[in-house]
Amino acid sequence: MSRSAVDPKYLIPVFSKALDVLEVFQRHDRPVSLETLQQQTKIPKTTLYRILKTLVHRGYVAQSSNGLYRIVTKPRKLRFGFGQQCAGMPFSDAVTASLLQAATRAGVELLIRDNRYDPASAVAVAEEFVSRRADLVIEFQIDQDAAPVIADKISSAGIPLIAVDVPHPNAIYFGVDNYRVGFEAGELLASHVAEVWKGRVDRVLGLDIQHAGPIVQSRITGSFRAIQDRLPDLPFSSYSRIDGAGVREKSAQAVADFLLRHPQDRRILISAANDTSALGALGAARELRREANLAIAGQDCIPEAVEEMSRPGSPWLGSVSHEASSYGEALIQLGLSMLQGATVAPYNYIEHRLITAEALRSRPGGAESNGSMRGPVWEHA
Repeated sequence: MSRSAVDPKYLIPVFSKALDVLEVFQRHDRPVSLETLQQQTKIPKTTLYRILKTLVHRGYVAQSSNGLYRIVTKPRKLRFGFGQQCAGMPFSDAVTASLLQAATRAGVELLIRDNRYDPASAVAVAEEFVSRRADLVIEFQIDQDAAPVIADKISSAGIPLIAVDVPHPNAIYFGVDNYRVGFEAGELLASHVAEVWKGRVDRVLGLDIQHAGPIVQSRITGSFRAIQDRLPDLPFSSYSRIDGAGVREKSAQAVADFLLRHPQDRRILISAANDTSALGALGAARELRREANLAIAGQDCIPEAVEEMSRPGSPWLGSVSHEASSYGEALIQLGLSMLQGATVAPYNYIEHRLITAEALRSRPGGAESNGSMRGPVWEHA
């Protein structure tokens, strides 16, 4: 039956207007503005705005952070693309597991692809998310040079983007406060100098991740600042930053070279940008029988780091837990809020917590009970 053959008394005017809006979306392959919709439907702007908000609320339309609207095909689920940092890396695997659980609970389809800790792979993954028409992309990749390439591909497709740990242009940031987690690790190291080494220290070494860019590098900046605040007389020449790339083997080689260049130093603080680098540093020191010369603080609190901290006599003083198990729920809710057109902060910081060797060793059951990452020391206040 043609439209003209329908008796107008059977029509619902506002519903017809909503269908007019959906038909405009079907004619466009890209997101459209409120102004474009108003021009093409001639619906009063106030009415149009309410129709759009209803469609967003019901999941038929998504609103990007730039204010544009686009249709979300029904009846399929919302589809989020997630580029994980690297399968097999403990922190990356923990974030992925947390996100998958949260997506399942929320009824969101999650496309998981492996960035392989490699910029070319991360770009290819972003291209796949665009071709698969993801409703939102969560990008967890480490390379600052790949970040603008990835962000441009995703934003050009009108897809909202969340960047985990490493900021990307046109993306909402989610992750730890990198400077603050570094600062707390530095405070722990400085306290060790004051309480155990009686205020004496020969070297302070920062194990950086240079390709991650300045925001992630601020973990080491924060550590150095905390140590400088507590040990103001320590000369600047005592501080060194070397690139461990966040990789165990490279960190081990870099630290071995460093220790061989400084054979007389007996009190060396090491602040690592992640626990994987810290494990490499510790392995190198043990090879050279220099373990007793070190005090180490890491980031991420992966299970192997927890196990090491639990060992009596280990030089590993502590690690800042980035609470990987809480990433999933927070990321899914942030993504849903963005698609619903809610105002979200440009930087969204996850809770973190300093876990010390002293606290682990004092738990009931000692070192044997610490590997599960459960119990009072892991609970939030």
